[in-house]
Amino acid sequence: MPQKTEWENEPEDDDNSEPRYERMSFTVDKGQDPIRIDKFLINRMEGGTRNKLQQGIEKGFVLVNNQVVKANYKIRPGDHIVMYSYTAPELTEVIPERLPLDIRYEDDDLIILYKPAGMVVHPGSGNYTGTVVNGISWYLQQQNPGLSESALPRFGLMHRIDKNTTGLLVLAKNETASVRLASQFAAHTVQRKYIALVWGDFTGDSGTITAHVGRHQRHRKVMDVFPEGEHGKEAITHYRVLERLGYVSLIECRLETGRTHQIRVHMKHIGHPLFNDETYGGNKIVKGTVFTKYKQFVENCFALCPRHALHAKTLGFIHPTSGEQILFESEIPADMQSVIEKWRRYTGAKGINVE
Repeated sequence: MPQKTEWENEPEDDDNSEPRYERMSFTVDKGQDPIRIDKFLINRMEGGTRNKLQQGIEKGFVLVNNQVVKANYKIRPGDHIVMYSYTAPELTEVIPERLPLDIRYEDDDLIILYKPAGMVVHPGSGNYTGTVVNGISWYLQQQNPGLSESALPRFGLMHRIDKNTTGLLVLAKNETASVRLASQFAAHTVQRKYIALVWGDFTGDSGTITAHVGRHQRHRKVMDVFPEGEHGKEAITHYRVLERLGYVSLIECRLETGRTHQIRVHMKHIGHPLFNDETYGGNKIVKGTVFTKYKQFVENCFALCPRHALHAKTLGFIHPTSGEQILFESEIPADMQSVIEKWRRYTGAKGINVE
């Protein structure tokens, strides 16, 4: 029989895209006859229909040995099957924890907080504690002791950023604020600007990347670009060069849409992966020389900022109650700033104020 597992979602996003949650994971018995996977799974599911299961398989919700399969795939003994869903985990699974939170603004309707690198936003994928949601749950319970644990995540975070991305997040404290903020995110009217250090120089001072972003067809834990739009969702990133630092550039990115890893995968697509982005190829020397001193310089930079160099600097929207346009800015974190300064010294650039 299949083994029910803890709910897990996929890697943290740069946006408010839907996460996937693991429903069950198991290995096919040695004596199993080869039959269609939809027929095999429907007998092991509760409350499901074969039609819905087939639709889920076609959408890539079922992986066999880490590969997407079709409904007519015939299972074999030893196959490892993982089933996913977009259904959120049980709300009571969020455990309130007293955690250090850098709250930059708060009123009766919302909270603006600064997320440091290394902190996960939502529980999942082995990070069931120590997340922003765990900390905010505890914080809100102190304000309202009568608030039940099951009600805490009902409002909460309007969007997400990656574990190793720093910057600003907005949280709604009541249902009205949640609905009004969510509508602004859906309409793409929220101002979100990021600062990124990327590999390479640009021929122009600004540009726009328009290419669908979706799950990689084979490696489902990373994203990919589909220029023709045959997969994924529409994604638009506007960028402008802030500073040219020889083999790297400091840029500002403005999101018109919010897709999983949008900036990171878009920049890789145009040949400028984020500096030290392990997932998308920026954690090696992409541009530069073959000299030993240069290689050591880059390694020293990686050590100063041991993550992808991306910061959610600006967040602006219409206040859900007052109707006023509000804008929040955050400082570039010390690790990114140190690497930027190191490149400035290396190239002799004077530097500019991006605060």
